[in-house]
Amino acid sequence: MNKTVYQPLILFDGVCNLCNSSVQFVIKRDKHHKFKFASLQSDVAKQILLQFHQNNSDLNSIILIGNNKLYEKSSAILRIFKILGGIYSVLYVFIIVPKPIRDWIYNYIAKNRYKWYGKKDSCMIPTKELKNKFID
Repeated sequence: MNKTVYQPLILFDGVCNLCNSSVQFVIKRDKHHKFKFASLQSDVAKQILLQFHQNNSDLNSIILIGNNKLYEKSSAILRIFKILGGIYSVLYVFIIVPKPIRDWIYNYIAKNRYKWYGKKDSCMIPTKELKNKFID
């Protein structure tokens, strides 16, 4: 099954409070409605990731699909800031930090996110107003 890959598309852990807050952060600042979203737990994420020869078993990573490429962890976050534009694009300068260092910090936060921020019992259900930003 070949699904259309919306770009840029953010795939996130739908039960993670930190991840859901991050999605809300992006939605509020995405003035040009560039981003689409899907939880990593969804069937659509599974189908899309297969197109990139990935699977959705690693819920510890945010994934950005843009320019027909898959970015994960710190690279995804920095590219999201770049696409948001404005003052947020300045944060893209951290791309010069070597990926292993950036991802070490990312992995440390990801490993502790449930302990620090909590976890939902099920994935976030978008409100009627936000439904068009999510693919399913």
